[in-house]
Amino acid sequence: MKKPLICLTLTCKTIQEDLKIIEKYRPYIDCVELRADHLEEDECLHIRQFPRLANIPCILTIRRRIDGGLYVGGESARTMLFARAMAFADQNEKNNFTYVDFEDDFHIPSLQDACMAFGTRIIRSMHDMNNPVYDIVEKCNAMRKTGYEIPKIAFQPHTLDDVTHMFEVAKKFNDYDHILCAMGPLGTPSRILSAITHSYLTYTSPIETMANTNAIGHLDPITLNEVYNFRDINEDTKIYGITGWPLAHTSSPELHNKGYKKHGMNCVYVPIRTPKLAEAIRFCDSVGVQGMSVTVPHKETVLPELDRIDEEVADIRASNTIVKEDGVWAGYNTDASGFTKALQEFLGVEKLHHRRVAIIGAGGAARAIAYAIKKLGGKACVFNRTLTNAKIIADKYGFKAAPLTPDSVFDLEVYSDIIIQTTSVGNGYYGPSNDTNDPLYFYNFKGTENVYDIIYSPEITPMMSRAIASGCHVSNGYSMLKHQGYKQFKLFTGVDYGDDTN
Repeated sequence: MKKPLICLTLTCKTIQEDLKIIEKYRPYIDCVELRADHLEEDECLHIRQFPRLANIPCILTIRRRIDGGLYVGGESARTMLFARAMAFADQNEKNNFTYVDFEDDFHIPSLQDACMAFGTRIIRSMHDMNNPVYDIVEKCNAMRKTGYEIPKIAFQPHTLDDVTHMFEVAKKFNDYDHILCAMGPLGTPSRILSAITHSYLTYTSPIETMANTNAIGHLDPITLNEVYNFRDINEDTKIYGITGWPLAHTSSPELHNKGYKKHGMNCVYVPIRTPKLAEAIRFCDSVGVQGMSVTVPHKETVLPELDRIDEEVADIRASNTIVKEDGVWAGYNTDASGFTKALQEFLGVEKLHHRRVAIIGAGGAARAIAYAIKKLGGKACVFNRTLTNAKIIADKYGFKAAPLTPDSVFDLEVYSDIIIQTTSVGNGYYGPSNDTNDPLYFYNFKGTENVYDIIYSPEITPMMSRAIASGCHVSNGYSMLKHQGYKQFKLFTGVDYGDDTN
């Protein structure tokens, strides 16, 4: 099977800017796509020279707005621009465009003949920027007029099920070159697992211009290579992942994929984003995913999908790890043990006798943390906006419950030896504290509190920043992520992760 190529999409305003980007990313890519629709008008006069200057296989694309591009001129002018770019073919094929992207409704016989004569392959593309495409095989067959063309379908999925359908369809044909990609955050697996969909290439964008392609969900080529080990993925690769929503910030792929590479395992770990847990399970069953980390908001809703659970999951009533065992899904909880090790390291103690703990939040992570606090001998109060949810956890372990409001400041002060923030509030937020990014915006730290925020991106949340300024002993949640991830790695692979400093 051919290995999919890594294509870097270039969307700068000038050719010189695009050439500088190529030099930075050259070790990570196989070809580039010159998006001439992003170039300034005067720059378009010089695109014929681009393949020679770039010294790498090039795709020429002049994308119309209807297909997600910036080109607004008429079709006659666009035809002339293509013709100018392909005119006077060089004897040295490296000086010509290796590929040209024509949409499925753009048929100009003279251009197609020129491609055949100059050795330029046609990528025949169809884009639906708003909706999924279901009749993928039929459309690819219709677009492939000759063996010279590479049909490409890119669409905007509405659900993860739409992406699952694409993977299922891809099993039906691999006898000719084609390109399949699902856009946006739901479509990330299609970018990484191109070897599984037998896609001819996967598109990436440079970090410098990622804003130009944000909506379509490109990864950058360094991440694709160094985090996901893209070039090593093949049809025999075992797939693992993490599911949650919106799952905008996660370091789990970096941790797990680093472990696979260190141990020489043919495995990959990918984000599987969806607001509906059942869709993630269907994706896994269809694509052959062997195990998943489960995060917000699915740690509790995953339970009905599991065929068996371990004792900790039965007690905590939340699972953050599921593994396919003997053809069925088994649920585990590594949050509790991961948090226990992280907290012991943070405090430098083995037990929490005589310590009063404030647990902020009442989700799946809070359930595991309450379980751990009880095992360590601490006393706690669970604070949550919905008091009934806090009471469910508190009553199970003989803890107190209180609303997460300014009225509970006294209770927070009583249980302030250790404050553990378990919600997603503050995740991805930078800048000063306010009532939307700091769950304890109403609480004034005294400097005596030990504050542990399970968020790790950013490294310092707005709440943590206030705690540090007051002199508190503070930690983010990376240590918990690391320890619970090591246990997940063992559950997935049967191998100890080992020292992650190597």
